Amino acid sequence: MPTSAAGSSPALSSRARLLARGFTMIELLVVLAIIAIGTAGVSFAIRDSAATQLEREGLRLAALFESARAQSRSTGRPVLWQPTETGFEFQGAMPGTLPQNWLSDTVAVAGSPRLVLGPEPIIGPQEVVLVSTTAPERSVRVATGGVRPFRIVTEGAP
Repeated sequence: MPTSAAGSSPALSSRARLLARGFTMIELLVVLAIIAIGTAGVSFAIRDSAATQLEREGLRLAALFESARAQSRSTGRPVLWQPTETGFEFQGAMPGTLPQNWLSDTVAVAGSPRLVLGPEPIIGPQEVVLVSTTAPERSVRVATGGVRPFRIVTEGAP
C-alpha cells in the first residue's frame, strides 16, 4: 500500500497534477508584459550619444559666453569669440580664465561666426550653430536676442 507524507493527498486528479507542475498562461503573459514595459523604458531613456554631446557642448558654450560677457562688463573691454581649427578663442578675456577647446573631438562650428560679448549690458542678436562631425544632420543653436542670456534655441522657440 502506498504511503504519503503528512498533508499531501494521495488521490490527486490528473488536472491538479498538471497545474502543480508549471506556470499558467496568465502568469507567463504577466511576466512578458513586465519585461516589455521595462525594455521600453530603458530604450526611451537611452539617448543618442551625438545628440547628448552636442547638447552638453551647447550648454557649456552658453555658460562660457555669459562668463565672457561678465568679464567684459567688469573690465570695460570687449571680448571677441571666434572658432579656431582646434576649438575656439576668447580674445580680450583675462588669460587662462576661459577654456579654448571642445570637450569632444566630434563637435564643430557651422560657418565662421565672430561674436562680440560686451562690454555693454545689451548686445545685438548673436548665434552660433554647433554640428556633430559624426552625425552631420544633428545641430544645436546657441543664441541670444541681445538682452537675455545665451541659451540653446530649438526650432520654433522665440
